[in-house]
Amino acid sequence: MELGLFMMPAHPKDADVYDAVQWDLQMIRWADELGFQEAWIGEHFTSPCEPIPAPDLMIAQALLQTSRINLAPGAHLLPFHHPAELASRVAFLDQLAQGRLMFGVGSAGLPGDWKLFDVDGLSGQNRDMTAEALEIILRLWTEKEPFEHVGKYWTVNRIDTMYRHLQYHSKPFQSPHPRIGVAGLNSPSPTLEMAGERGFIPMSLNLGLDYVRDHWRSVEAGAARSGLTPDRSDWRVAKEVFVADTDEEAYELAVNGEMGRYQREYMLDLFSQFGFLKFFKHDADLPDSAVTPEYCAEHNWIIGSPETVTRKLTELHTALGGYGTTLVLGYDYSETPEVWRRSMELLATEVAPRVAAL
Repeated sequence: MELGLFMMPAHPKDADVYDAVQWDLQMIRWADELGFQEAWIGEHFTSPCEPIPAPDLMIAQALLQTSRINLAPGAHLLPFHHPAELASRVAFLDQLAQGRLMFGVGSAGLPGDWKLFDVDGLSGQNRDMTAEALEIILRLWTEKEPFEHVGKYWTVNRIDTMYRHLQYHSKPFQSPHPRIGVAGLNSPSPTLEMAGERGFIPMSLNLGLDYVRDHWRSVEAGAARSGLTPDRSDWRVAKEVFVADTDEEAYELAVNGEMGRYQREYMLDLFSQFGFLKFFKHDADLPDSAVTPEYCAEHNWIIGSPETVTRKLTELHTALGGYGTTLVLGYDYSETPEVWRRSMELLATEVAPRVAAL
C-alpha cells in the first residue's frame, strides 16, 4: 500500500484564497519530504470551501517546490473545458513536470457548477460531454494525422500545416500521455465503469464501506466490456485519516478540530441535500440526523494512534478485497500546523511501514 494526498481542497468558507493555497502547498511539500507517492488537487467553481478552479496552476507552483512527488488535477471537470484547449494545457504542463504529472478527469457533480456552465447534470449531459471531450483529447495526443471531429458538443480540427508554419504541436512529455485517473462519486458509478473499460486509474471518494466496495464492481463491469483485467493495485481510495500519539488525542483533534468542523458546517449538510447521507451509514434504517462527525469518526474515518490506524487500514484493505493507495484527505489545520504535520509524519514513519506489504 502506498500513501498519497487528496485535496478537494477543504477550507473554512471564509478562508482567504491566497492563504488557503499556501497551506495546500505546505501539505504537498511535507508529503514530498515524507515519501508520499502522489497528490491530487480538486477543481470546483461554485464552492467557497473548495476554492481552486484551476488545479493546474497550483501544480505548476508545486512542481517548483518539490522534487519527487507525483501531482495531478483530481480532477479536471471535462464538461467545463474546451477539449482542444485542455489537451494543449495538460500536454504543456506534462512537459514542465517531466514525468511527475497524472491527468485526473471527472464529469462534475456540483449542481452549482452545472448551473454556472449551463450543463444539465440531472439528465446525464455532463457524462456525455465527458466521454466526448476525453475522446478528443486522446485523439489529439495519440494521432499523428490531421482529423476533424464533429461531435454533439464540440467540433475540433487537428490541422495539417497551414501557411507553411502553423500546425498542431502540443504533445505530452510522457508517451503516449500521462496516466489518467477517474474519480467516482455515485454508486454504481458510470465514470468508474469508464475507468475499468479504458484501463484508467480508479479513485473512490470516501463514504461508507459498502458504498466504496460497490465501486470496484463498477470498475470490473467496465473492464469486462473491453476484455481487460483490472489491477487492484491501481485503485485509489480517499479517506479521512488522522494519526496522533494516542487514540484520545486523535479523536479530539479530528472530531473537534478542522476535520470535524468542515464536515459539520459544510460537507454533511451539502450531502444531506443531495440525498447522499445513505452512503455514510452502516445501517440503512438510521435517520440522516445520526450522521455526524462523531458517527463518521466511529464508522468511516481512519483516526487514532499509529497502532489503531494500522489496524483500521488493514481492516479496510481486507474488507474491500485489496487496493493500492490510501489518499489522505487534506484539511485546513493552518492555525495549528504542528498537529497536522505530526499526523502526516506518524502516518509515513510508523504506519506506512506496517501496511507496505498489503
